[in-house]
Amino acid sequence: METIHKIGRRKTAVARVYLSEGKGDITINKKPLNEYFTTATLQYKVKQPFSLTDTEGSYDVKVNVYGGGITGQAEAVRLALSRIMCEVDEENRAILKPEGLLTRDPRMVERKKFGQKKARKKFQFSKR
Repeated sequence: METIHKIGRRKTAVARVYLSEGKGDITINKKPLNEYFTTATLQYKVKQPFSLTDTEGSYDVKVNVYGGGITGQAEAVRLALSRIMCEVDEENRAILKPEGLLTRDPRMVERKKFGQKKARKKFQFSKR
């Protein structure tokens, strides 16, 4: 099996994921998974596509991720891994789709408008 490459995005985070046959090593920005994503929740999010498809420990993953915060980055990695798992075996699609792992979350930060404090908040109005 050659290396499979996919991209996942969430908010402003972009994850480029490379998957190859191996013994289950996950490397993110040249750091091990538990060093880059320190909380158990984020580690669970990254490993979710593997646990649902029962392929934990059978692939090596190398990830380049940038932009956004750590939660957005973890979810971007999850989307890319889910897309890869569908390419590896088409039957994985039926498992991942109902869990919502193949859906690109379109929610982005709304831009700040001029003449306002934030995107929707206005400056204080004084009648007199």
